[in-house]
Amino acid sequence: MHPVLRAPRTVTTPRLSLLPPGLEHLPDLVRLKADEAVFGYMLHGTRTPQRTREELEDDIDFWQVRGYGTWSVFERGTGEFLGIAGLMERPDGRGIALRFALWPWCRGKGYAREAARAALEFGHAAGIARIIGVARESNAASRAVLADIGMAESERYLHRGHPMVVYESLR
Repeated sequence: MHPVLRAPRTVTTPRLSLLPPGLEHLPDLVRLKADEAVFGYMLHGTRTPQRTREELEDDIDFWQVRGYGTWSVFERGTGEFLGIAGLMERPDGRGIALRFALWPWCRGKGYAREAARAALEFGHAAGIARIIGVARESNAASRAVLADIGMAESERYLHRGHPMVVYESLR
């Protein structure tokens, strides 16, 4: 059984606003998801503009059905689009997964960690007992974020020749 909240919620942290998905975010998402440096590591890789629009529409619907999903991440104060963070159901059946993808210039500033922690806390508060995070073994930055927010390594597997590491958080 999946927890269901009433409506998509904005989440704020000291530096970030995580906004529920909306069609107004499409231009930012098209740029982000087409960027190899950002989405090259994500499941299924970079996206076309059409695929990005379909995913955004799916994200909007997912929020309505599940009460959680992926947020667009903006810097508080400036309103600058930084990327995405949130929760999704893995298509491989592994469970509900934390995901985050921010612009390369955000690296080293703690934005991914702050957004990922907020999404993880939101998910657990919504009643999701187990949340996973998956990263390529070679993606040290993402693996560090997952470990730093308290997720523990639980599994390894191969995906299209890439060693993958699964982290989990249990509540």
